[in-house]
This record gives sequence, C-alpha cells and structure tokens, in this order.
Amino acid sequence: METVATHILLELHGVRPALLDDVAALKSALLDAARAARTTPLHVAEHKFEPQGASVVVLVAESHLSIHTWPELGYAAVDIFTCGAALPVHGVAPILQALKPERHELKEIPRGPRAAPPVQTPVAGQKSKVPA
Repeated sequence: METVATHILLELHGVRPALLDDVAALKSALLDAARAARTTPLHVAEHKFEPQGASVVVLVAESHLSIHTWPELGYAAVDIFTCGAALPVHGVAPILQALKPERHELKEIPRGPRAAPPVQTPVAGQKSKVPA
C-alpha cells in the first residue's frame, strides 16, 4: 500500500464535563495540536450543542483536526488527519495536556490507495456486496 496520509484516532475518557463543553478551550487545544503537528491552520469551524457538547474542526493545508465531545459521558473523539511532511502524532500531547483525560486510546492508520478493490458501501435498500 502506498501511504499518502496518516490518520490518528484519539479516544479520550474521563475528561471533566465542563472542559468538554468549553468551545474556546477545545479550539485552543486543537490549534496547539495543529502547530505541534507542523501543519498550517487555514480555518476553524465550531458548534456548541444544547444542552451540552461541542464539535470543533480545524482545517489545515495538510487536511484537518477535529474533536467531538459528549460531556455527559466524559468522552471526546479526536481525529488528526494529515498528509505531506506533517507529524500528526506530535499533535496528541497538546490535546492530552489541555483536556487531561483519565485514560486515552490512540490508533494510527496509514491512508492511501490499496491494491485490493474497495468494499462497496450499499445504497439504502440494497444488500451489501463484498468483493470475493
């Protein structure tokens, strides 16, 4: 497989609910992560849900960073997706420092074209067809 990008999936557990509901703190953590990962921030989009929760996305020249929170569960899902010379795993530490989870899980997924044909996603009402 030719790797053209790296996708970091970061699961945060046991984060203070008030912190997961603080859009300014989440935005600051993602921007710090973007700088640490050596990416170029282009735009930030944020949304505060009622009664709680938030999503923040930082569009970077190399792709994106995002966080989606569930304060009632003390949980956040973070994506750091980059291509080029960026160092996405370096973006993890600033997020952990800012949100201070009790525990976290990290997966690093290389992304790129594959030799095998992709699994097709079924259209609503159709049965799945998985290549043999």
